[in-house]
Amino acid sequence: MPTPLAHALVATDLDGTLLRPDDTVSARSRTALGRAAAAGARHLIVTGRPVPGIRALLADLAYTGLVVCGQGAQLYDAGAGRLLRSTTLDREAADTALGKIEAEVGAVFAAVDQDGADGVTLIETGYRMPNPTLPAQRVDSRDTLWAKPVIKVLVRHPELGDDALAAVARGAVGDLATVTMAGPGTVELAPYGVDKGTGLTTAGELLGVGAERIVAFGDMPNDLPMFAGSGLRVAMGNAHPELRAAADEVTLTNAEDGVAVVLERLYG
Repeated sequence: MPTPLAHALVATDLDGTLLRPDDTVSARSRTALGRAAAAGARHLIVTGRPVPGIRALLADLAYTGLVVCGQGAQLYDAGAGRLLRSTTLDREAADTALGKIEAEVGAVFAAVDQDGADGVTLIETGYRMPNPTLPAQRVDSRDTLWAKPVIKVLVRHPELGDDALAAVARGAVGDLATVTMAGPGTVELAPYGVDKGTGLTTAGELLGVGAERIVAFGDMPNDLPMFAGSGLRVAMGNAHPELRAAADEVTLTNAEDGVAVVLERLYG
């Protein structure tokens, strides 16, 4: 019998990881992913972005596999163009969580990603999208954020940094939501108990790949749960210190094709 592939699943974050700073996937990374596929490995995108925020990229990559979206709240079949699973955040709990955070640090600005494969990102006045290339609609009041089911809430503070805001939010929110820090200006509230790790585990089970055969790439603390469910954990050279500390190795930055460097070694 042939020897099982040691790294049968390549799980990659997008922003700050597989994507270069200009929001593209380089020719070198595309070739390296192709090399992994030729060796028998599958590619699994694991991202904080909701489904509508990745469709153009999936088409550009001709990607037809599973995608873990929305910090683990959504599992999307790119080939079939449909959601397989989705977990929503209770809107009353989300509104209460924001109130608890504001009781600690003063007014914050919020946005939400609506549920569904065609859900809209809504942003209240004062909220600035960390990635201006992603589509969003501005609303006049916070109440409007809760008009339809949501998968997560994005929170920004006019003065506090991301780490400080995330720490306060975790202490204030408790079991109302899972708090993650997903990137510069991106502190998020997801359904309690849902994260990239739960999404990766679900996808791995569907694909028949155990954690020990997964190699994961990430750059931010929201990738920690994904690292916990992977056999080989690779932090980008631009990664947050918390993720670097949890990694088995640190590669080059996303601007330097750090994912491709490792894939070329593993599947060369």
